[in-house]
Formats: sequence, C-alpha cells, structure tokens
Amino acid sequence: MKIYRVEKEVLVAVCDSDLVGNTYSEGEFKIEVKEDFYGKEEFDAEDVKNALKNATIANITGEKAVKLAIEMGLINKNNVLKIGSCWHAQMVTI
Repeated sequence: MKIYRVEKEVLVAVCDSDLVGNTYSEGEFKIEVKEDFYGKEEFDAEDVKNALKNATIANITGEKAVKLAIEMGLINKNNVLKIGSCWHAQMVTI
C-alpha cells in the first residue's frame, strides 16, 4: 500500500502483495501492478482499512484487497473489473 496526499485529496493505492510486478490483460484492458505506484511495504488488514476510510480516491487491485473494500462498503461487487485473473476497483468520494 502507498498513500499519496495532494492538497485535499488522499489517494490510497493498495494491492495484494503477490501481484506486484505482474501485468494482466483481457480484451482492451491491461493493468500493470507496479511497485512504484503501489509501494514496497506490506500492511495488515486493519492498516489498510484505516487508510481506505480516510481515502478520497482509492485504487484497489487484487482479490483480497477488493474483497476487503467490498466488506467495508466502499466498493459494490457489481463494479469490480476482472482483468484476466486480476480483480480491480476504484473509488472516488464526491
């Protein structure tokens, strides 16, 4: 997980750690799970929940991470993209 703060926005980029460094594609969709964007440090579920609670924007990749966001009520399961075997969702507060 990596947290970006730009003015009033808080972007949380979180992914399942086993996906870092991989690329997934299906049809016109492609996602590269880069360490530069998602970060190097691993966090437990509680840390991720706390970060997502404060996020104004979230980029969530991987089955475990997306399921956590669904359980929190941040993501609707019907809005999850599956790019190959990789789950992906985004959240923006307005």
